[in-house]
Amino acid sequence: MSWKSIIDELVQSTEALSFQEPVTHVYNPLVYARKAHDQYLESYGKGKKKIVLLGMNPGPWGMAQNGVPFGEMNFVRNWLGIDSAVDKPPVENPKRPIEGFACQRSEVSGRRLWGWAKEVFETPENFFSTFFVANYCPLVFMEASGKNRTPNVLPAREREPLMKACNAALKRVVEKLEPEWVIGVGQYAQQRADAALEGIDIQIGRITHPSPANPKANKGWAPLITQEFEAMGITL
Repeated sequence: MSWKSIIDELVQSTEALSFQEPVTHVYNPLVYARKAHDQYLESYGKGKKKIVLLGMNPGPWGMAQNGVPFGEMNFVRNWLGIDSAVDKPPVENPKRPIEGFACQRSEVSGRRLWGWAKEVFETPENFFSTFFVANYCPLVFMEASGKNRTPNVLPAREREPLMKACNAALKRVVEKLEPEWVIGVGQYAQQRADAALEGIDIQIGRITHPSPANPKANKGWAPLITQEFEAMGITL
């Protein structure tokens, strides 16, 4: 299955969904930042991978702006070498504008993840020879105030059809990349991988999420996840 068909099917299945207040705006960077996302897949999504790192959903200053999972702007442009025109979502929240690669905000989670990857592996080619980074859910949910709303807090009537679409996409990603491991970046992503990939012969694990809202991550995220990988029997 091609990346194009995987992404097209995920876009189609999520566009059919509806969400109610307090969610007032839903962004899908797989649509308006598709060129950049396609560049990411074309550059780094080829061949088999040993490990898929799975995030929850796009951050407002990362993938929401540039289409790359955990997409801290400096690393996306200067380390991954991705730079592309980004359109606007159909309905934009004025408090969370999409500025594409002109965005000056830095997403801490992405800065930590890609900074670790650069420090340990030095080049993207070395990193992606083993790893691939993806998000479980492609959508960004916002309240009128601009507050980010994560998928796990959506009501069940909205969450369940969303998870059905995302589960199907994750299965297709696993079929394409044939990894030995899917490792959730945080508890929610691990739980979703457990549910989506039940019955599939694959190992599932978890590392601490690099968010600054996570006290553990603020005490030295890179050495912490090195220990967590080692505990799973993964030597970097």
